[in-house]
Amino acid sequence: MRIRFALAPEPDAAAAEAGRRLFAGPVTFLKGVTAMNALPPADRCEVCLAGRSNVGKSSLINALTGRKALARASNTPGRTQEVNFFALGERHWLVDLPGYGYAKAPPAQVERWQALLRAYLAGRPNLRRAFVLVDARHGVKPPDEEIMGLLDRAAVPFQTVLTKADKIAPKAVPALVEDVAAALAGHPAAFPEILLTSAETGAGIPALRTAIAGLV
Repeated sequence: MRIRFALAPEPDAAAAEAGRRLFAGPVTFLKGVTAMNALPPADRCEVCLAGRSNVGKSSLINALTGRKALARASNTPGRTQEVNFFALGERHWLVDLPGYGYAKAPPAQVERWQALLRAYLAGRPNLRRAFVLVDARHGVKPPDEEIMGLLDRAAVPFQTVLTKADKIAPKAVPALVEDVAAALAGHPAAFPEILLTSAETGAGIPALRTAIAGLV
């Protein structure tokens, strides 16, 4: 049976409150790592955010946590060069992965980032879900397909998060979702609910918090 991909519904009040509480509690930056042997213990539920360079990962993390500078945002693609770990209380690791595609860095350095990314996704036993961020203005591009294929091969479930929703007209959303759904149809690890978010306006942030909180 073919999976039907659609926008995630608004969370009910209880689920939304659980998500709010998770991110309203202590949130701290633990460390950035560049090698697998430096990862923190795999002792809690872990989720990661992956996306093309400049897709808005840092801004989304700041919006999720309600903290303006927890993650460093930059207009320079490729600034995030490490696997950055944030502790959500004592129950979750939130992980910001290096941006992929368009990184303005020497090829050898980019390959080291990509090798670390592949090793992390394939070898982290407590990783419950990856959230693949896709710029709503551009839809799924070849670099996104590449990371989705890597997640398929690593058997890591992933959910697509459309970012920068405030940059598109509401009337463009149905066609966007249809195009993204078509791209996801070929990926067995894809979760069927698509999240539409804006770090600028806060749209979709409660739904994303709820999705993460529900993975305990």
